[in-house]
Order: sequence, then C-alpha cells, then structure tokens
Amino acid sequence: MENKIVSPNPHIHTRTSTASLMLDVIIALAPSMALSVLFYGWSALMLLALGAGFCVLLEWAIAKWMMRKPQLFCPSAAALTGLLLALNMPPSTPWWTVLIGAIVAIGVAKMSFGGMGQNVFNPAITGRVFLLISFPQQLTTWDIPKGFIGGIDAVSGPTVLSQAKLGGAASVADLDLFKTFLLNPGGSLGEISGLALLVGFVYLLCRKVVKPWIPLSIFVTVAVISSIFHLCNPELYTGPVFNLVAGGLILGACFMATDYVTSPMSDWGGVLFGAGIGLIVMMIRYFGSYPEGVSFSILLMNMTVPLIDRAFHRKKFGYGRA
Repeated sequence: MENKIVSPNPHIHTRTSTASLMLDVIIALAPSMALSVLFYGWSALMLLALGAGFCVLLEWAIAKWMMRKPQLFCPSAAALTGLLLALNMPPSTPWWTVLIGAIVAIGVAKMSFGGMGQNVFNPAITGRVFLLISFPQQLTTWDIPKGFIGGIDAVSGPTVLSQAKLGGAASVADLDLFKTFLLNPGGSLGEISGLALLVGFVYLLCRKVVKPWIPLSIFVTVAVISSIFHLCNPELYTGPVFNLVAGGLILGACFMATDYVTSPMSDWGGVLFGAGIGLIVMMIRYFGSYPEGVSFSILLMNMTVPLIDRAFHRKKFGYGRA
C-alpha cells in the first residue's frame, strides 16, 4: 500500500510551488551571476558551482540520512542558498571556506530548525556572517582575479565602503556613483552591478514572487538617515546616493531580506522590518567597526519577525461580527 503524506489544511492546489518560486529567484540572479563570471572568470564560476553543489548535497544527505524525511529536501531552495552564499563572498575566497559556510547555512541555520519553512534566520546570511567572524582574512581579501574579458588582472585594494570608513566621506568624494551602480568590480560577487540586481528584482515583481515593501522601506530609511547625517557633516558622513549604490545593500534588500520564511507576513510588518534593517545598516556603517552592516542588520531583524507578526496579525474571517 502506497504511503500518503497528509499535511494540515488548507489544501490549496495551484501551479505555484516552492520549487518554482526558488527557481524564479535563481533566474532573477542570473544577470548578476553572469557579470560576476565575466569579470572574475573561473574563480567566480567555481564559487557559484561549489556553493550550490555543497548546499544541495548537504540538504539531501541531512534530510535523507539524519532526519529520515526526504520530503524536506528541495533542490532549488538548497541551490539558491548556495548561490546567495557565494554571491556574498569575495572572488578570491578559498573553496574550503565555501564548504564551511554551506555546512553552517544548511546544517545549522536551516535543517537544525526542522528544514524548509522552519528556520528563524536567513541561512545564506548566517553562513556568511559565521565565515566573516571566523575567517576575516579570507572574507576581506579583495583580490580581483582575471576574468573572461580584458582589463582586470589581480588588483587588490579596499572597497569603497572601507575607504569611506577609514577616510570619511571626503575620501570617496570623487567616486563616480553612476558608474559604481552600473559596474563595480572589487567587492563581493553580488556587488558587481546594482543595475543587474534591480533588473532581477523587477522580474520577481512582475512574476509576483515578492512584494516591494521591504526593499523600498530599506532604501527610504537608508536615504533619509544618510541625508540627515550628510547635511550635518558632509566631510565625515557619506551621502544617500553613495549608501544606496555601494556595498551589498541592493543584494541584501532585494534578495535576502525578502525571504519568505524569515520576513514578516503582513505588508505593514514588512515596512517596519525594512525600516529596522535600514536603521541598523546606517548605524553600523557610520559608527560600527565593520564598513558594511547589511548581513548583521538582516539577522538582527530576523529575530524580531515573530513579534512583528504578532503586532500586525491579520484579523480572522468574521472577527468582531455578531
């Protein structure tokens, strides 16, 4: 007799599935991944392949052999976690670092909580933050390997956020922000082009995979806070355009803060969630020891999601009627 798996109601049948949603996000990341491979070459391709491969293999092994629940394994979701993990790493990251990050992302941040839909923290960001704290040298070495197109060959130096942290806004005053938005080799793989990330995000909006409220609230909060500080001291504090296009803000806001499991369910809850992320990002960038704060801010706000969902809980059908 065939075993049937019965899940709690409601039993709604649609063409949309977890696998298809995750595949849409992977497609949306394709422009950014393609540019990173073009400019960073085999190194970027290796990181992306290893990230996706390690995460898929680990999730399959844990679901099948440790948890004895093979239905928890979702290849596209695991691959997306690995790709996001790789996109948050410098192109010169050693292969073994990716393996450790995948173990933390899948084994600790996801499967230890029960698998898909049960995790409290974003798995890819958890893996990235663990690596940043444990292996700071590997995660802050900004060598640029030679890519498949000419013009870039083993250049090393600080990112624009690191320059601003060390020298203030005056040190990046001559930076071409429009060029940085279009193409910015020198940071993590996913920071290669803000335009490519926004193109992918528009695709997700058109497919109705995500809603715009969380990213918009992050961008607005970052712009408002940086505008206030920049007006008070333009020589020390960077302006709103710089903080919007530099670093991993667009990647984090559009593809990681919008994770279904670790973000609020309601629209207004998402606005509050995004505002909190934007606030923490700017506090870390201006006053913290790290030049970037996107990963830390998302993890911190992940902890507040149950409280936000309780505060913005939708009323049940028929609530308040006689």
